[in-house]
Amino acid sequence: MNSVGVFCGSNEGARPEYRQAATALGAAIARRGWTLVYGGADVGLMGAVADAALAKGGRVIGVIPHSMVAKEIAHQDLTELHTVNTLYERKAMMAELSDAFVSLPGGYGTLDEMFEMLTWSQIGTHLKPSGLLNIAHYFDPLIALLDHAVAERFLHARHRGMLLTNDDPDRLLDLLTANPVQPFDKWIDRHPVED
Repeated sequence: MNSVGVFCGSNEGARPEYRQAATALGAAIARRGWTLVYGGADVGLMGAVADAALAKGGRVIGVIPHSMVAKEIAHQDLTELHTVNTLYERKAMMAELSDAFVSLPGGYGTLDEMFEMLTWSQIGTHLKPSGLLNIAHYFDPLIALLDHAVAERFLHARHRGMLLTNDDPDRLLDLLTANPVQPFDKWIDRHPVED
């Protein structure tokens, strides 16, 4: 693994633990000699993860839509900053540049990016692992929903298992390295329930 795409909030959230986790993740990625790929902003958790990686001498690539550059939130001190036209183009470029993905707390954008990468793995567009840094139990309701989707047979248990979860950045990065995505047919009714 050489690069990790990080999806996270452009706000800092209500708890100091969220920023602390973003900082710890950025530093952990840089310590491993990996490249951080993220949304290119200098605000919120996005800015925190980038600043932490840069402070440790890490390589940081930002991908940001032109409309957000115009609002003056683009980080000016990155190794590389790519500007694109749309959010979809941002996701596609981040996917191309990343070997794995980590999601920190965030809102609609973070969830959209995380689920798109998982969906692309599920259908074989790419086979890159995804992790959820579940800080202060932020993602507990989402994890419960995914488990409910498995119970209700809308999501195969093997695909549910593609979203690796931990509350420690280093342990989560270890999990991503140790658990490559294996292709598996998404249609549950083609497989016995116990699969």
